[in-house]
Amino acid sequence: MTLLAIDGLSIAAAAYGPDAPPVIDGISLSVAEGESLGIAGESGSGKSTLLLAMMGLVQDGLHRTGGKACFAGVSLLDRDDRELTALRGGRLAMVPQNAGTALTPSFKIGQHIDEALRLHTGLAAVARTRRTVELLRQVRLPDPESLLKRYPHQLSGGQLQRVAIAMALAGEPQALLLDEPTSGLDVMTQQRIIELLGEIRSQRAMAAVCVSHDLGVLAQLCDKLAVMYAGRIVEFGEAGRVLAEPRHPYVKALVASVPRLSSISLPRPIGGAAPGLSERLAGCSFLPRCSRAGSDCTGQQPPLQALRPGHLVACRYPEEATQAATSSPAPVIARPAAEVPVLQLENVTVSYRRSSWLSPQQQPPAVSGLSLTLMQSEILALVGESGSGKSTVLRAIAGLWPLAGGSITCSRAADEHERRRAVQLIFQNPDSSLNPRHRVEEIIAQPLRLYFHMGPEEIRATAMRHLASVELDPRYLTRYPAQLSGGERQRVAIARALAAKPSILLCDEITSALDVSVQAAILHLIHDLSRSQGVAVLFVTHNIAAAAALADRIGVLHEGQLAELGPTAAVCSTPQHSYTKTLVRSARAWTDQLPPVS
Repeated sequence: MTLLAIDGLSIAAAAYGPDAPPVIDGISLSVAEGESLGIAGESGSGKSTLLLAMMGLVQDGLHRTGGKACFAGVSLLDRDDRELTALRGGRLAMVPQNAGTALTPSFKIGQHIDEALRLHTGLAAVARTRRTVELLRQVRLPDPESLLKRYPHQLSGGQLQRVAIAMALAGEPQALLLDEPTSGLDVMTQQRIIELLGEIRSQRAMAAVCVSHDLGVLAQLCDKLAVMYAGRIVEFGEAGRVLAEPRHPYVKALVASVPRLSSISLPRPIGGAAPGLSERLAGCSFLPRCSRAGSDCTGQQPPLQALRPGHLVACRYPEEATQAATSSPAPVIARPAAEVPVLQLENVTVSYRRSSWLSPQQQPPAVSGLSLTLMQSEILALVGESGSGKSTVLRAIAGLWPLAGGSITCSRAADEHERRRAVQLIFQNPDSSLNPRHRVEEIIAQPLRLYFHMGPEEIRATAMRHLASVELDPRYLTRYPAQLSGGERQRVAIARALAAKPSILLCDEITSALDVSVQAAILHLIHDLSRSQGVAVLFVTHNIAAAAALADRIGVLHEGQLAELGPTAAVCSTPQHSYTKTLVRSARAWTDQLPPVS
């Protein structure tokens, strides 16, 4: 039985006029009971817009221009919110991308799930409490009775994601929509979420649709995969087969952008930029970025046609796409020549206090007895699961959190003011680290005024130079963060950090929420900046494959302590600590199945 059906759906942005390309362009899909569908593609390809349409939602500024979205035969986009209230959260549920922002911070965990049960079940209060505990136990959260009384900020990212899943399951849904369900989670927590969702699907025969930039998640979670580009599906088929034998040059390029431990080198970014909402291209949308384009690619969009039963590709040359690389080979990583220490951590201990006015309590240290040395031009990666202390180390180095013990020495800083300039921190989420009311020029101008007292003309010229260093055009100076893609915002955050002329760059999960092609471009950028400008980089990530592609050395944090530290090749090929072995095994779980990069 078909539960979700998209038939010729087109959605456009009214602000760009009638000649602008649609955000969703004539897509047709169906998902049957018990089936799972993955949707992949770069930022701006239309993935989330399509997923929201399956919930009967069209974002502000967009409007449907054709087609329909149905659930169990009910046309969703022709009903008002009042008619859909009983359906959403009940038979049709959604797990949002960022569970932390989707939960009300002033509500306890028990209140969140109780509200979902009250709206979508007929249970009495006592029965709802019992059911809440059952749901928390079902998503494998420890001590569910005590979790009922906790607030969202008292849970880790992986725990919050499982709470969001429990809320979605409260209404006994027939179909579950997942928007980046593992974004920002470490590889071990991610694996637990994937296993959990797989078990729930099999137990309930539930349909699922998962949007993700992580191709590995989709390979493990989904039966079928649709890859989107510029609002259209360019390849569709069995998930494992599409990723193992990609036939569209764009899908092949996406797979080549995935970092993998079997080949420790920088992954390939996709050259060029995806078409924007204001530009309509004649012929194939991927034409400007495709190395295999022919003269017949300039006329009309290639139709989605079957190469074999169940495998569809929208390309004029699908067979040739399996044999040709879509970008130049990744450069060999040059190792730093100078062994000059710029940062030293000696027996560093960091603790967070949890206290009430009656009984102050001291939590165990978040970081304990950590000693590290960072060399000039070196890239040192810190990896580990959520709660291992990675980000805490960066905050302590940046002076954002006091030390409980030990010392941090920056050899390039004579005083505290100079230290703030020499050590720059790039945060995980540029959405919250960039002022939404400031244009890009003002964002980059702030460190230039603070540290170098430049005038307006010099600021503008310097800001343009820093934008160029992160491969952004000068016209971006007049834009606001909301007018940029996720990858572009992260580049602006890097440009702002570089404006202070740092000797040490602290990168806190800066690629975790980016699609694989943008992630590859950011990794190349950090590598090139380190080698060309002599900047030392401390790169925090949960993705050991990305760390292996970029870093000279890797340090593995486990429960606040350094479990292993060594050259990248040694840590990844012959890990010594049992925890490191688990990380490496989890990272290899699916990337070893990918085709070699030609």
